[in-house]
Amino acid sequence: MDRAIGIVGYAALSALGAERVAVWKAYQSPATAIRRHPVRPYFEAPAASVVEQNLRALRAENKYYRKVDRSVQLALLAARGAYQEAGWSRGASFGINLGSSRGATQTFEQYHDHFQNHPRSQTAPLTSPLTTLGNLSAWVGRDLGHRGPTISHSVTCSSALHALLNGIAWLRSGLAQRFLVGGSEAPLTPFTQAQMAALKITPAAQNTGAFPCRAMEAHKTQNGMVLGEGAAVFALEVDPPRPLAWIEGIGYGTEDFDHPTQISPNGLSLQRSMRMALADLPPEAIDLVVLHSPGTIQGDRAEREAIKAIFPQKIPTGTTNKWKIGHTLGASAALSLEFALLQMQAAQIIRPPYLVGPRIEQKTIRRVLLNAVGFGGNAASIIIRKPENSSS
Repeated sequence: MDRAIGIVGYAALSALGAERVAVWKAYQSPATAIRRHPVRPYFEAPAASVVEQNLRALRAENKYYRKVDRSVQLALLAARGAYQEAGWSRGASFGINLGSSRGATQTFEQYHDHFQNHPRSQTAPLTSPLTTLGNLSAWVGRDLGHRGPTISHSVTCSSALHALLNGIAWLRSGLAQRFLVGGSEAPLTPFTQAQMAALKITPAAQNTGAFPCRAMEAHKTQNGMVLGEGAAVFALEVDPPRPLAWIEGIGYGTEDFDHPTQISPNGLSLQRSMRMALADLPPEAIDLVVLHSPGTIQGDRAEREAIKAIFPQKIPTGTTNKWKIGHTLGASAALSLEFALLQMQAAQIIRPPYLVGPRIEQKTIRRVLLNAVGFGGNAASIIIRKPENSSS
């Protein structure tokens, strides 16, 4: 890459919590955070109780923070954490790009339900301003008092990773020196759950197994994608003196498809994105792959075949966190990046407990390849590298 770009701060919120030590401890446990909904016939991975406490405190700060969508509230908390760890000052110049698959899911559904059941004249004036995707970055920028470009976009389930790629493009161009990137998603609504059920990619409601989502499992006979909610935001800088990790490679890929949810059996878009991210780096340089692996039969198989094609001699150790925290759609790659950083810093690989082989492996992790792919085969990949001066 033309300019060295490092991660200098990050924060994440999920079903495992909001504090880094507690989240890592939860990852080391073999228990999943996925649960059966107490009333409705589906599984979910809602934000942890400590996240709910933080959201209540946020809403109490400002009357407008009570009105914005839950995805925006999650983004605000995550962005504050990344900004604080990076040590940036209020009013500083930095860009923001936060991705989401659905955007203001809950708020839109509430306003639309009101519209369907009341005369048009009663539609609330803030319906449109509070349901646009741009709310994610716009409210974060307002909250942090930043000066710089403010971008939000949706590339379905690879949205967060595409946000990171876009931020890197700004940094490499010289138009910015700092960028906040990541994703946020709050999809745990009846309508969104119904959409996933209509696609027949969620586990059966009567599933009584310990792991409703068995992501990465090669021989499963049922789909098991479970929705989760969360957000993660990362602070990027050009040539930082002490980064948490370096961004060493980026890639993206698309492919032709015959159906809006289709990905080719050999994961062609993922092959293209991984090959681009590796560039001149030999495949054996990768110590760990954090897979997108949504827990569906077709999606998991396609990524598995893509990895075989890119690593024909020896496949590196692979893992995923969707069995643990569910699929957070547009935020999923950002939470996968958090997972990758935690493993790199601890020199410890955490694998799903139902897979053959050791669940926890002690290993120096120098480079991690991370994948994301959305509906229609919109794939993205990045490679992060451990800093030379890291003590772990």
